[in-house]
Amino acid sequence: MTDNGAGDSSGEGTSRRATFGVAVAGMGWMGRAHTQAYTRVLHHYPQLPLKPELAAVADPSPGRAAEAADVFGFARAIEDWRDLAQDPSVQAVSITAPNFLHREIGVGIAQAGKHIWIEKPVGLTTEDAQAVADAVKNAGVQGAVGFNYRNAPAVAAARDLIRSGELGTITHARFRFFSDYAAHPEGALTWRYEREHGGSGVLGDLAAHGVDLAWYVLGDIDSLIADTAIFLSERARPTGATAGHTRAIGGEMGPVENEDYVSALMRMTSGARVILEASRIAVGEQNNYGFEVHGTKGAAFWDFRRMNELGLSTGTAYQDQSVSTIYVGPGHGEYAAFQPGAATAMGYDDLKVIEAYNFLRSIAEKTPHGTTLDDAVRSAMALDAMARSAETGTWVRIGA
Repeated sequence: MTDNGAGDSSGEGTSRRATFGVAVAGMGWMGRAHTQAYTRVLHHYPQLPLKPELAAVADPSPGRAAEAADVFGFARAIEDWRDLAQDPSVQAVSITAPNFLHREIGVGIAQAGKHIWIEKPVGLTTEDAQAVADAVKNAGVQGAVGFNYRNAPAVAAARDLIRSGELGTITHARFRFFSDYAAHPEGALTWRYEREHGGSGVLGDLAAHGVDLAWYVLGDIDSLIADTAIFLSERARPTGATAGHTRAIGGEMGPVENEDYVSALMRMTSGARVILEASRIAVGEQNNYGFEVHGTKGAAFWDFRRMNELGLSTGTAYQDQSVSTIYVGPGHGEYAAFQPGAATAMGYDDLKVIEAYNFLRSIAEKTPHGTTLDDAVRSAMALDAMARSAETGTWVRIGA
């Protein structure tokens, strides 16, 4: 298949399914997650009219692309992502490289007429995200962004309850993204901690997810005030290639340039008040992500570590009203594509499979499904507003 649209859209049988060349630029942990999602997507969504084939993988670290080709079966292993733009066997590219490369790769791949699935935060600033969004629109290709937590079926269930008015008027909520991946003082001073390469710290890494989740569940943010802090101010530079969150001992010490922690108070356009808090150095917190949403008639509670459960308080008691645990199942979000009955757990990688499905469906139907570059721009605007507010100590209106 050589064009940028889909083949037959009926999806009736593999003989009528068009093959579709996909590539991955950046083969760290997230590159592996995208690759695995491509290999699994037809298992869960056999109705897709496209069959993704692993055409190529690009990574500048010596040996990493070749290893990925050996493990996953990519047809080609290269070091320079620019070769992907010129490869006629590639119709779509997953961009899972470090943040400072997002704009260059995203714009370049889109201008080459190829669809992109790019990880958040899509560059270092709102301008970077907007540049990629504009390139996607101007090229007439599809673009998806890795805001995976909104894909959890329990999150979809909570959103439906809120929109139906089951919780009444939403009054206030709290979104938390606490992790300990940077808590160890021997954590290596990788690109994540440098302004030039990582941009913001926990803002772009975790708060970006929190902003998207708040928007997805509650709607637009009107204004906010924020505070940030760096608590581990120095780290050792790594002596070799890194992947994920590695440690470095005995290396040259260097400064941490971006924030470890952020807290923000947000006023939603609906009038609701929201607290968003994120930390990458929270000892004792392993991926403690979630939210509590309160309304005039009830409340909903979600914890990523118990991803398939939703705490729910509804009724007419108001005071002393109990909370029930709902186990999500078919009928909630995309759960039915993975499990036949409630309380059979889904996991993180399944959320990336849902992203892959929405991305490929967008290409097949030539209309967006799931997250888009507009979502990345919206999130980036809120993150930039948090950074400005932390510098000035004042409220900042989104988009101002």
